[in-house]
Amino acid sequence: MSDSDQFNTIAGWTLAAGIVALGATIVTGQLFKHHPVEAGGYAVESADGGAEGGAAKDPPIALLMQTADAAKGAEVFKKCASCHTINNGGANGIGPNLYGVMGKKHGHMAGFAYSAGMLAKPGNWDFEGMNEWLKSPKKYVEGTKMSFAGLSKPEDRANLIAYLNAEGSNLPLPAAPAAEAAPAEAGAANAAAPAEANAAAPAAK
Repeated sequence: MSDSDQFNTIAGWTLAAGIVALGATIVTGQLFKHHPVEAGGYAVESADGGAEGGAAKDPPIALLMQTADAAKGAEVFKKCASCHTINNGGANGIGPNLYGVMGKKHGHMAGFAYSAGMLAKPGNWDFEGMNEWLKSPKKYVEGTKMSFAGLSKPEDRANLIAYLNAEGSNLPLPAAPAAEAAPAEAGAANAAAPAEANAAAPAAK
């Protein structure tokens, strides 16, 4: 075999090996490109979904009411004004007049054509109930005639409730959840613990 033939043979085998390697790379990429990256044996969820993609839980309405602003609630009420009045003795519109609604029974306005679901709803309009109603009327009262989708922001709901409460109701605010006071109490207890321990320890001899 001449040197030229030997060179051509080597070049041919080298080219063939390169083609095989390229093909293997492409096949491997196709097999694994849809597999999620894994860390520690567990699939890592994408940032836009998965196990950690759920909505955050709203703060308790009792906590939000501690800092709610009725003036800001008056601004939020503008979304309601096309259907409701809130002045004392105001006329009903598409929805009932809301003056003094807090603390009243569901379906509080005599003569207004409420849905059967609203008339059958037990209890009165308290802070919890009004918050759930403003969040999603259709979930709070099945078959409600109110077409408003609801307020998604907890702060908007708290401010609006503060405004409703200031207009003819003036119910006392609910107490802040006890859990919110727990860290401060724990800190005070931890601060007192060393002093108590020192007082109980026997004097060194």
